Amino acid sequence: MRPLQLTHTTLTSCLGRGLDANLAALRLRASGLAPCRFETAVLDTCVGEVAGVDEVRLAPALGAYDCRNNRLAALALAQDGYADAVRAAAARLGARRIGVFLGTSTSGILQTELAYRRRNAASGALPADFDYQHTHNTGSVSDFVRRSLGLAGPTWTVSTACSSSAKVFGTAARMIEAGLIDAAVVGGVDSLCLTTLYGFNSLELLSHGPCRPYDEARTGLSIGEGAAFALLEPRADQDAIALLGVGESSDAHHMSAPHPEGLGARMAIEAALAAAGLEAAQIDYINLHGTATPSNDAAEDKAVTGVFGTDTPCSSTKGATGHTLGAAGALEAVIAVLALRHGFMPGGANTQRLDPALRAHYLLETRAAPVRRVLSNSFGFGGTNCSLVLGRA
Repeated sequence: MRPLQLTHTTLTSCLGRGLDANLAALRLRASGLAPCRFETAVLDTCVGEVAGVDEVRLAPALGAYDCRNNRLAALALAQDGYADAVRAAAARLGARRIGVFLGTSTSGILQTELAYRRRNAASGALPADFDYQHTHNTGSVSDFVRRSLGLAGPTWTVSTACSSSAKVFGTAARMIEAGLIDAAVVGGVDSLCLTTLYGFNSLELLSHGPCRPYDEARTGLSIGEGAAFALLEPRADQDAIALLGVGESSDAHHMSAPHPEGLGARMAIEAALAAAGLEAAQIDYINLHGTATPSNDAAEDKAVTGVFGTDTPCSSTKGATGHTLGAAGALEAVIAVLALRHGFMPGGANTQRLDPALRAHYLLETRAAPVRRVLSNSFGFGGTNCSLVLGRA
C-alpha cells in the first residue's frame, strides 16, 4: 500500500491529557489504573478513568451530542493543537475532501443507562429529553467530531469490538486510494459505562488489581477509557512517520474467546507485513494487544512467535492505560508514533514475573533505542483482528 503520513496526532488516556503527559508516563512505566470508583459500580477491580470528563462542556450548537463519550472526544480534540491542524488542512484541501472514520464499542451507552433510571414509573417510557441518535448511537461520535472540526466529507463509525479503531486506518487508506478523499481524521473514543464493567465481570475477565499482561499470575483485564486521533495524508515529507501497512482478518472462532493457536491474529500480522512490503525481521518493536487475560496473551504469543520468533522486543501498554476497548487500536497506534518519534520501547507496566509458558521477548523495562518500524496489534471479540505497521516513510 502507499504510505500515508500521520501529520498530526493526539492522545488522552488515564495517564493524562495530550502527547507529552502520556509520553512521560510511558517512559516511567507508570500506570493510570486505580480502584474502581466509577458511577455506582461496586466491583473489586481497577479502571483507567480519565479525570475531568464530567466537567467538559460542549459548544451550545453541539448540545444535542452531550454524553460522556462525546465529552471525552472533545477533551482529546482540544489537545496538542490537533483541531487547529485539521481545520488548517480543511482550508487547504476543502472540508468535503477530508473523511472522518472513528472506532468505538460502547459509544454513549452511559447516557441510556442514566435515562433508564428516569423511566416513567407507570408506562416505563424513557424520559422525553433522552436523545438516542445523538448520544448512544455508535454513529454519534463520528458525527460529533465531524461537526466539531467543520468537516463535510464521508463519515462513519466502525464498531468491531477491540479492533474498531485500528480498522479505521484501513478504511481511510482505501478511501484515499480510491480518490474519494484527500485526507482523513481517524481515531477511536471509548468511555466507561456500567454495561461494560458488569459485562466483563460476568465473563469473569476482570482483574482485581491493576492488570498484568504476560505475567504468570495474570488474572484478567482492567477496563480503561480514552480517545486518540490522527490526521492521515498521502504526503512524503522526509523522515515522516507514516502508516505503512494494514492487515485485517476474521477467524470467527468464538463469540468471545480467541483462536487457541492465534490463527486470525497471525493472519492479520502477516497481511500487515505484506501490505507494507516488509519482512518480519524489519520490525523493531511490537505493541501487543496484550489484554492480560490468560487465554488472550497465550494465543497472541503463539501468533507473534510464529511470525517473528523470540527475539523481537514487544510489550503491552494496557498495564498503563487499561484496555480502552474500541479506542485501543488508535490509542496504541499513537503510542507507536511516540515510540518512533522519541526512540524508546515502553516496558510493560505492572508485569513483574513473566509467564514461562510465553516465549515472546517481552520488555519489563523501558528501553531507549532507535525505532524505525512498529507493529501494533488489536484483536476483538468474534475473531475480528487488525494489525498496523507504522514507521519512517
